[in-house]
Amino acid sequence: QVQLVESGGGSVQAGGSLRLSCAASGRTADSYTMGWFRQAPGKEREFVAAITRNGESTYDVDSVKGRFTISRDGAKDTVHLQMNSLKSEDTAVYYCAADSTLWRLRSVTTNWGQGTQVTVSS
Repeated sequence: QVQLVESGGGSVQAGGSLRLSCAASGRTADSYTMGWFRQAPGKEREFVAAITRNGESTYDVDSVKGRFTISRDGAKDTVHLQMNSLKSEDTAVYYCAADSTLWRLRSVTTNWGQGTQVTVSS
């Protein structure tokens, strides 16, 4: 099991930007697909974006396309979510996740960080 710690959340005005980071540790961290989920008040947790082991492939949902960018550093132990043009609808707790494949990440993973709050004011 990989350990994950998110940071970078905060409060911003609509149209602003934030950059979230997720630090991963564990011997298998560099071989995992990693990504981000979010959970808004009163809503279920939803997938946001993911990046493969080598960073060659990224995935994101329609609601954030063109605004959010996921990236992975060269050491493969840190992932980032650059969030631009933030909307009030982006307000949520954002969780980092990791698993061995994209399917596992999106469907069955239990490898979560503690979450970081993002609040966007309109």
